[in-house]
Amino acid sequence: MSGVCVVVPAGIDDPARVSGGNRYDRQVCDGLRDAGWTVSEIAVGGPWPCGDDPALASLARSLDDLPDGALVVVDGLIASGAAGVLVPRSARLRLVVLVHMVFGGQVVDGVAVPECDEAAVLGAARAVVTTSAWTRRRLLERYRVPAARLHVARPGTEPAPVSPGTPDGGRLLCVGTLSPIKGQDLLVQALGELVGLPWRATLVGSHDRDPRFAGALTRQAAAAGIADRIRLPGTRGRAALQAEYGDADLLVVPSRAETYGMVVPEALAAGVPVVATAVGGIPEALGRTADGLPGLLVPPEDPAALAAVLARWLTDGELRRRLRDAALRRRPTLPDWRQTAARIRDVLAAVRTEPDPPGVRVAL
Repeated sequence: MSGVCVVVPAGIDDPARVSGGNRYDRQVCDGLRDAGWTVSEIAVGGPWPCGDDPALASLARSLDDLPDGALVVVDGLIASGAAGVLVPRSARLRLVVLVHMVFGGQVVDGVAVPECDEAAVLGAARAVVTTSAWTRRRLLERYRVPAARLHVARPGTEPAPVSPGTPDGGRLLCVGTLSPIKGQDLLVQALGELVGLPWRATLVGSHDRDPRFAGALTRQAAAAGIADRIRLPGTRGRAALQAEYGDADLLVVPSRAETYGMVVPEALAAGVPVVATAVGGIPEALGRTADGLPGLLVPPEDPAALAAVLARWLTDGELRRRLRDAALRRRPTLPDWRQTAARIRDVLAAVRTEPDPPGVRVAL
């Protein structure tokens, strides 16, 4: 029987802290168990990716308790800022890093994540798994990591009932933590230009990650005179979120950055077309069909372009029909979580059996 230890951020199952990375980690751990692997989870608290001394010390103690040669997968949220812990232990452990997003050089909560730390961790890993081909290319461009060590395991989707849709297409949905990176302010600005058209928008996502932004968003909607047409229900659990997709005509993803955008295939699984910014891995997540794209892409940071595309959607019944047909065609081609877990199993099996690099001895 195969065994693996997975290091995840504390609270990955907390319904108040829903995120794409947490859901991905949970699905992968469960998928490995379903395939007969023994999976132990180490949940590490701390202000990741900029771990403080107590968080780093806790991570170090947990890893030091593992036997020599243990196969260890570390979520990139933790790994990016933990070079001082992970690199010295990479000779003793078989380290795999799961990269949801690239943190090196980014400022998170006012603290910069050093590129050199992220580079050191990725260089010490036996393998790196990314959640999109776009992220893999990004890592190859930024860091000197051998291409053969970089693998892609795209997020899966779960089966969902098809949304029945409405004749006027006016039920708009946006899903993501209320934060500048998700761009809900751009969407509200665009909707403010469409007061004469029939629409209502639901912006699902936590208000707690960035309360200042969430409050500004509410004031922005009020100033535009559209507060009564925008619903901000907060975080939604799995069943409630699926119900939101089931009620939607269109998913709008106005993000300023995305490494993949798990909400895109989630909407397509319900036959819901997508309007999204053409950033990062979003075009990859959207995909295409024989009927063309199952949605429309707009430039980032361009609320006027977003407003124009939404106006087309709301006023052109033929466009809505064409995009919905393409979304229904895309639906059966979406990867499921079993495929995601199988891809990661293949990577882990190869790492578990590969010979040690010259000069490194790992007891198995």
